[in-house]
Amino acid sequence: MAETFAFKAEIQQLLHILVHSLYTEREIFLRELISNASDALSRVQFEQLTNHEVLDSDAELYIEVKPDSEAGTLTISDTGIGMSHDEMAENLGVIAHSGAKGFIEAMKNAQNGTTAQDIIGQFGVGFYSVFMIADKVRVISRSYRTDSQAYVWESTGGDTYTLEPAERETRGTDIIVYLKEDAKEFLDEWKLKEIIRRHSDYIAFPIYVGDSEEAVNKQTALWRQDPKEITPEQYNDFYKMFTLDFQDPLYHIHMRADVPLQFYALLYIPASSEQNMFSLRKEPGLKLYARKVLIQEYSKDLLPEYLQFVQGVVDSEDLPLSVSRENIQANRILVNLKKTLTGKVLSELKRLAKNNFENYLQIYTAFGRFIKQGIVVDPADKTDIEPLLYFASSHDNDPEKLVSLADYAGRMVQNQTDIYYIIGNDFYSVSRSPHLEAFRQRGIEVLYFTDPIDSFMLMGLTEYSGHKVRNVDEAEIDLSEIGTLKEDEAKAEPLQEEAFGTLRDRFVKVLGGRVHEVRESKTLTGSPARLVSDDNAPQRNMFRINRLMDRDYELPIKTLELNPRHPLIHNLSALISNTPDNPLLDVVVEQVFETALLQDGIHPDPAAMAPRLQVLMQAATGTAVSNLDFSSIGSRPTIIDGDADMEAEIESE
Repeated sequence: MAETFAFKAEIQQLLHILVHSLYTEREIFLRELISNASDALSRVQFEQLTNHEVLDSDAELYIEVKPDSEAGTLTISDTGIGMSHDEMAENLGVIAHSGAKGFIEAMKNAQNGTTAQDIIGQFGVGFYSVFMIADKVRVISRSYRTDSQAYVWESTGGDTYTLEPAERETRGTDIIVYLKEDAKEFLDEWKLKEIIRRHSDYIAFPIYVGDSEEAVNKQTALWRQDPKEITPEQYNDFYKMFTLDFQDPLYHIHMRADVPLQFYALLYIPASSEQNMFSLRKEPGLKLYARKVLIQEYSKDLLPEYLQFVQGVVDSEDLPLSVSRENIQANRILVNLKKTLTGKVLSELKRLAKNNFENYLQIYTAFGRFIKQGIVVDPADKTDIEPLLYFASSHDNDPEKLVSLADYAGRMVQNQTDIYYIIGNDFYSVSRSPHLEAFRQRGIEVLYFTDPIDSFMLMGLTEYSGHKVRNVDEAEIDLSEIGTLKEDEAKAEPLQEEAFGTLRDRFVKVLGGRVHEVRESKTLTGSPARLVSDDNAPQRNMFRINRLMDRDYELPIKTLELNPRHPLIHNLSALISNTPDNPLLDVVVEQVFETALLQDGIHPDPAAMAPRLQVLMQAATGTAVSNLDFSSIGSRPTIIDGDADMEAEIESE
């Protein structure tokens, strides 16, 4: 005869929270029931180590998931520890009571040092997730004790449940779920298998679905195996299965730790930052498991954002999970785990850069932009990230030869204390920059920052190992005491002071507010002009960052320096002296300015120079000035992007 019991908690309110608020996906119920079944199997396995009086001691340890379309039921069975009458009342009649949790505590307190690493259960609420998809649930169970009687527990999720004797010849538990009308999708074997593979693939016991004699799950978690027993092919095969990437990963990191936090991790660095169309990993983040059960598909709390390109799994024995086991509770344990994983990845990359630079260079080529971000977004990691940075430089006329900051510092010339760099669009354009002329004269190396992200990186990389990091276009750089000056064999005479003053005035008149000032250069040798920056603040390159992010931006106003020894400057001075009204004068002034913009890689619209260049080429090849069409070339470059008010202001000048 059935006994009726009242739940030992305000079950209606609690079940409403569990069913409607606690879980984000209804399919989680299957993960929870399979986890409970796995716990039951682990517990009977442990019992058999010391107790030979176990019912069905030779029975296979397995989990079975059987849909019945006619009856509209889904049955999850196991051959585990089973439950007696009192255990069913205790474990199923009290919300948030967990037999598995109690078992773990008992093992911790055991004197023989025994552990229960395969026990998954953390909370007793997991079972009740079944009411998200069930109108009614029947649990038939028989304990492992040889004299046990089977019982059936039944509930519709109301205020009460019933318990009565039942017939079950073998040890274990059947959970019979009477599905709601809107949950009949869980009768589809393909869907059940897909859920099991996603959430419970590494449960240590075979899981059978329907009448299949082949287990759905893999059972063995590669990351929990001894690295010495795993071949490179096995590592690569797991990665490809995990991501559906066709290429082998560039590198893998296999970690196992017991203190202060017990966890396993298998991390991969892909061959490319580009995903193929079949990729299984659609978002950044690691797969997080708790005792081999998937908790989060994309956990972004285990590595910093700048290491988001790292793929892999982390499996912990004692992560602080939320009640639903779908999220991690933020606490010191999680902070330490993130710190440990981050430190391991960075140390492995540093080791690789030192011992196998070619392999590291492949990683840096694919993911260097992410690494550089870390300098700014995670300043606490700056010291560990700096050795991972490599750049082309003026030391070699080869874009493939990269140097580290330590390499640069070790090659500093006499009296040099600062690190110098130049920003540009590519290796060859920066290598021809007029800014480098003074540095080459003194044998001073300059780093080439040609990656668009480098401007952002500089917001954090202001010094290295006590050396200031400075842009070669700074107006106040003094190189007079640094290195050894290489004098030119033949130096042209500079313009006289009065002639240069007249020329400078003409430049100021034509360029107006587009330059801060026009002045004589003390360093240029082979170029007629350059633009130098008066603002040395870290934010000076924000316009480059805004351009990278496709935001509106305004070009910085710089100082134009003219080389008083250059033939072009001499020719312009003579033209002003002889024919000050010659319309070509202003055209050339505009072109000198725009060429300087172009050489700095900041010209917003290089194609706009074409009409002006055509006019200048016509004049150079013999067309009379009176026959040139100046109306099509305008008088200024478009230096503003997306700022209509500023453009209108310039138009009115």
